[in-house]
Amino acid sequence: MDEDALQALTEDLTDSVDSLGESPIGFGLAMDEALTLVQARAAVDSDASELDTWEATVSAMQVGTAAFAAAQANEGVVECRIMDEIRIVPATGPQFYASAGNWLTTLWFVIICRDQERMNAMCHVPIELLRASGAHGDEYVYHWVDALQSYWLERPGLTEKLQSAIEASYPEIATIAPRDLLQNVLYQPINLFTYFLRKDREGFNSALVEALELHKEYWAATDERARDLNGVIALGLLAMACLAYDAGFPIDVESEYLPKALLERAWVGEFET
Repeated sequence: MDEDALQALTEDLTDSVDSLGESPIGFGLAMDEALTLVQARAAVDSDASELDTWEATVSAMQVGTAAFAAAQANEGVVECRIMDEIRIVPATGPQFYASAGNWLTTLWFVIICRDQERMNAMCHVPIELLRASGAHGDEYVYHWVDALQSYWLERPGLTEKLQSAIEASYPEIATIAPRDLLQNVLYQPINLFTYFLRKDREGFNSALVEALELHKEYWAATDERARDLNGVIALGLLAMACLAYDAGFPIDVESEYLPKALLERAWVGEFET
């Protein structure tokens, strides 16, 4: 990944964001482009020490949260900050891209960016809206979303909701996601979250080391996966590590999958997000 390619990705995202006022259904494309840009930046800046990597991460958070804000409104317009500008985009109502999977990805960026206002907004997104996307996914994902929202908003039943997510993720029940993807990648943030809630610092670090090994194992399993930008950064694991870091957990492991400057809040407060 060279600078010309990174510049092209940045320009593509800028063009898509600039077009949202005309065609807000373009949020789907913008979300994909924003994620790709973060992954591409991480490929060349594994510790996220460069401001451009932080800007890309913030942009991904902004695009995602704006998409869910627009999806919750059936009429009128939504005001949102994206890429240093206040944008006015039309309400979209439920959309295919306002799915549980994209909700999780967006929440990971919100946690990484430490944006409490957006965290509150994302945790008020109705699960019914995520189901209305029509996305065909395993049921455990909705329990996982419910548990995360309950944790942040201090709603009752967190333990039961998290247990429901764990049980519904068993391979004999969750049959839509490929088994190796489910076990090596998708389930691992849930496992880390259980250690976080128990305040088990040693257990969290051990589970994080194992999760990073499983992440690497999955993404290195084939040549095709090894070239896939989706494996460059472990977003869910990074988000869980950020929660733990902010709670005072010592994070003992260092990994290219966990950009250090993002984990340790090096860029937080650098500019308005």
